[in-house]
Amino acid sequence: MNVDDFRRIALSLEGAEESSHMGQPDFRVGGRIFATLASAKQGYGNLMLTVEQQTDFVQEAPDVFLPIAGGWGRLGMTHIRLAAAGEDVLYGALHTAWKLRVEKNAKSGRKPIARTAKKPLARKHSEKPRKKVGKRRGKSR
Repeated sequence: MNVDDFRRIALSLEGAEESSHMGQPDFRVGGRIFATLASAKQGYGNLMLTVEQQTDFVQEAPDVFLPIAGGWGRLGMTHIRLAAAGEDVLYGALHTAWKLRVEKNAKSGRKPIARTAKKPLARKHSEKPRKKVGKRRGKSR
């Protein structure tokens, strides 16, 4: 498998769309990331799994899966070695990460983030703070 296969399979999952995080391709469902290609140059795809899922994948196929180094890996972020993965394994891993994200989205009750809506940027340091208009609470004039 390769980056194109990863992308094709990720985008075949219901509601999945490709976006970008810190200049790297990611895959989202309901506006939330379930996989990335941030390590594609090293030959990896990245999956957002639970620690338990990560442990199961690594134990079952240590030649294909490994925790991402550092804190992200301790939270369940997992590399999949694309060249070592077959299509069924890659599909199963991406489907697992996608399903976990769908379930988390449903539990949180959050609505998907609209990709077209932009949050206003924080004000610049040079801008003056806005004055509050209206009565002060608890004090009379």
